[in-house]
Amino acid sequence: MTRIFCVANQKGGVGKTTTTVNLAASLAGQQQRVLLIDLDPQGNATMGSGIDKAACETTIYQVLLGLAKISEARVRAEGAGYDVVPANRELAGAEVELVGIEQRERQLKRALVDITAEYDFILIDCPPALSLLTLNGLCAAHGVIIPMQCEYFALEGLSDLVNTIKQVHANLNRDLKVIGLLRVMFDPRITLQQQVSDQLKDHFGDKVFDAVIPRNVRLAEAPSYGLPGVVFDRASRGAQAYIQFGAEMIARVEKL
Repeated sequence: MTRIFCVANQKGGVGKTTTTVNLAASLAGQQQRVLLIDLDPQGNATMGSGIDKAACETTIYQVLLGLAKISEARVRAEGAGYDVVPANRELAGAEVELVGIEQRERQLKRALVDITAEYDFILIDCPPALSLLTLNGLCAAHGVIIPMQCEYFALEGLSDLVNTIKQVHANLNRDLKVIGLLRVMFDPRITLQQQVSDQLKDHFGDKVFDAVIPRNVRLAEAPSYGLPGVVFDRASRGAQAYIQFGAEMIARVEKL
């Protein structure tokens, strides 16, 4: 069965795109068929997968407006081993243009029907806001992966996000649930981060992934080469952590 997961957090700069791209590459490296959907107008997941967003004539923008099928928009991230539905600045206009469409929050869900069976995992990189784009991702997904830094303000934003997921579950998508929380940019030398990590485990229990992604320069360098960190430097601490996370995701999905 295909699993569709959003990578979401309303807070910016918490490693959503880094997580989506590296999880996709990690899963592909473990013989999983993966599709990455870039729902962020910045197109960072597209660029981080080695695809020139400016050269893409058909993107998720046309898919959401019903002007193209996903099979027409997807491209292969050759260096990373997965498929991508790219995004670029055009997508910023989709918010306004979707307003007039009936059941506008379900456009992505409808579009996925044609190709779902071709993949084991479909990962959706959401923008850092509760927008109509994020809502499309949440309505199409079975679950949400929440990357977060172990800092005080991250805890504040987390409660808002969990409430949003509960509302979407109640009103729009009964399949939606929190799959897990991923601790990213983690530095065990900082006492506060360790304390917040412990609080997360106390409160959310096994919803917190065992894998912990350290703060790592090689992960930050990888997008400038158009590659996920797990491909750019597989031996780095960050890449090894994402490979572990990929294995944990496969194991967790088998129990769902």
